[in-house]
Formats: sequence, C-alpha cells, structure tokens
Amino acid sequence: MDAVQALAQEFDEIRPKLVAVAYRLSGSVSDAEDAVQESWLRLAGLTGGRRAAIRDLTGWLTTVVSRICLDRLRSAAVRRERYLGPWLPEPVVTAVESVGEDPLEIAVRDEGARMAAMVVLDKLTPEQRVAFVLHEAFSVPYTEIADILGVSPDAARQHASRGRRALNDAQPPPRASLAEQQEVLDRFMTAVMAGDVRAVAEVLHPEVILVGDANGKAKTARQVVVGAAKIVRFFEGLSRMYAPGAFTAARPVLVNGDLGFYLPAAPGTGGYRGVDEHLGVFAIRDGRIEAIYDLANPDKLTRVPNAVSRPSSDPHPAATPEDRAQRRPPPK
Repeated sequence: MDAVQALAQEFDEIRPKLVAVAYRLSGSVSDAEDAVQESWLRLAGLTGGRRAAIRDLTGWLTTVVSRICLDRLRSAAVRRERYLGPWLPEPVVTAVESVGEDPLEIAVRDEGARMAAMVVLDKLTPEQRVAFVLHEAFSVPYTEIADILGVSPDAARQHASRGRRALNDAQPPPRASLAEQQEVLDRFMTAVMAGDVRAVAEVLHPEVILVGDANGKAKTARQVVVGAAKIVRFFEGLSRMYAPGAFTAARPVLVNGDLGFYLPAAPGTGGYRGVDEHLGVFAIRDGRIEAIYDLANPDKLTRVPNAVSRPSSDPHPAATPEDRAQRRPPPK
C-alpha cells in the first residue's frame, strides 16, 4: 500500500465524524458533502513534509471542515434573504427498515441531528452554531474553536454559551421512541386521509406549529401556522382542494432518524389539484404532535426517492477519497 492509499484509508475512517460535524454545522447535505470532499482535497494537496507535520489528523480535518462550514453559514444568511417563506434544514431520509452504514445515516441517529434540534440550531449566529456544536457535540476544546473563529478562547466560550442558552430556551422535545412515533403518526395520517378534522385536532398539541418549506416552488403553508385550531382549519382547506384519497400514496420513512412520511407527486383529477411532492416529519411531546415540518421544496427532495427505494442491505456506494481525488484536481 503506497502513501496515498494509506492516507485515503485513514481519511475514510475519520469521514463519518467529518460528515456529522459538517451536517450539524451547515444543515445542508450538499454543503456537508462538499466540505468533507474539500477537506480531503486540501489534505491530499499537501506536500509530504507538511502532511507528516500534522500530529492530530482528525483534529486537523475537523478544523478544515469547520472553517469551510463557517464560511458557508455566513454566505447562507445573504442567500436566505431571497428565500420565499420559511427555510428548513435539508433532510436526511432513509427507509424505515434501513440498517445502512452511510456516514449521513449514522450522523442523524444522534438526537442532536433530529429535525427539531436542527431547526433551533439554524436560529443561532454562525459563530454560536460552530462554537456550540463543536464543543457540546464533539468535545472540541475552546482553544481550537477560537482558532477556527478567529477570536479569543473566552469569546469562543461565550459564543457556545449563548448557543446553549438559545437551545435551552427553545426546548425542542426529546426524541420519542419509534413505537410512540408510530402510534401518533398512524393516528394523524388516518385522520388526515379520512378528512376527519376532529381526529386531527385530538392528536395535535395545543401550541403546535406547522412550518412549510417550498421557496415558492410547491404548495404548502407560506408562513408558520401556530396553534391547533389554525392548523385544523389549514387541513380542512386541504381536504377541499385535493381529491379523496389523494394522500393515500404516502409511505413511512425516517427523516433525520425520526419517523415521517414521503408523499410522491401526482397529477390532479376531476377538477382537483395535483399533489406536489412532500416530505413530512414531526416533533412529539407527551403523545401529541408539537411541530409539523413540511418540506416541499423540490431542490431539497432530489435524493428522497432513491433513499426510499434503496434496499436496506445495499447502502448507496461512495467512492473512496482516493477515487474522488483522481476525478478532481487538488486545490491550488
């Protein structure tokens, strides 16, 4: 085994952690994958002497990935000013029975990567998010975080503290067991498909919110809907716009490790509207739905059909870092 092959093998052992860091920091699957890929290219592009001088390869790569994500977070704030309606993190979707070992699948098994927690992380400043995630989730010392942020260790500690306080104030519910999620989701989907608004209301928490993300490219709530009564009226409106049984094609999936549903697009019939592609996931507290996240932006759902249909015993192949480096030139 030559030096490049050995380095590629060592990188692949670290890659799951890098993917987890990048996804928690960016909230974007594509940005996370790009950041990890870029970290490999930077590593492979080093001279042998500079590479040999790296004492802690995991720490070095984590720093590189974090800096890339920090830059992406800062530029994302500008991009989202042009976004139509609420913005939700890009989901990681797998089949319910999936036992794949893809790094993203592994990353979202952690409770901190569930959709409800990711939504709260997205409310933090880039500096708070980087400091909080790196220290709380990955035990990165404040001295290293300070170097990434370009601030003092005390300032890095303050950023993390403010992020922790914001997360505590938001109080996203802890992940419910899959059995509880299944029971609640069954009740909700049965009520929605039957057009039974009373049954829908019974499964909703009084302070439930509905967040729809479409960027103007599909039908969903244009603003956050707050309160069980308003959400019931929202579903009443849906029952009049779509044909009876329009939502029966929905199938259960795991969204960031929690039970949700995937609804493929379908044309309208008999004067009823066509159904846009949707991905739904829920936050559950005390046996009721506290938040509904409806992802309908097709740009964030491009991977979903393949993820749902992919056999659980055959996770999608990923090229080794060495293969990827051969297809792309090293950074200058």
